[in-house]
Amino acid sequence: MSSAPAGRPPLTPDLTGAELLRWYWTLAELTVLARTMGLSAGGGKAAVTERLAAALDGRPLPPAPARRRAAGAAGRLTAPVDATTVIPEGQRCSQVLRAWFQAELGPSFHFDAYMRAYIAENAGRTLADAARHWRETRDEAARPQEIGAQFELNRFLRDWHAAHPKGTRTEALTAWRAHRSRPRD
Repeated sequence: MSSAPAGRPPLTPDLTGAELLRWYWTLAELTVLARTMGLSAGGGKAAVTERLAAALDGRPLPPAPARRRAAGAAGRLTAPVDATTVIPEGQRCSQVLRAWFQAELGPSFHFDAYMRAYIAENAGRTLADAARHWRETRDEAARPQEIGAQFELNRFLRDWHAAHPKGTRTEALTAWRAHRSRPRD
């Protein structure tokens, strides 16, 4: 006679790294455990999970992720900006930029992956160059994009709705809760 598998264990320092990796945990849960164990809770979910798994198994911790240098006051654009404004090193996708792009490109403008990457990687270019990039990437941006592994809920919902085209949001979220309560293996 087989018994039902045990549910998700409590998230404590008594887990092994392998057991940690078998289950779905939210970043908030992982952050609490990291702080309880005296570990850095910085970085994304994957980094915190990797750090915790190593610590739980007594392995050396992975190298700390490189800290992103925040734009200083000189590297942050303030209004007013125009088409000739140069994007400084370390510029973020700010409300100042959003307002300018929406005025220039229309209310449908939003910072998608293409624009976030452009702003981050094109210091020295102008806002006119960035607006041109936006226009040139609309066809590609409209195609279905890969959803990053860190967005587990979004990936699950996309796949669930593809398999259940008439399913409701409530059904999808119920399926998600059941999915995340099971081990990954």
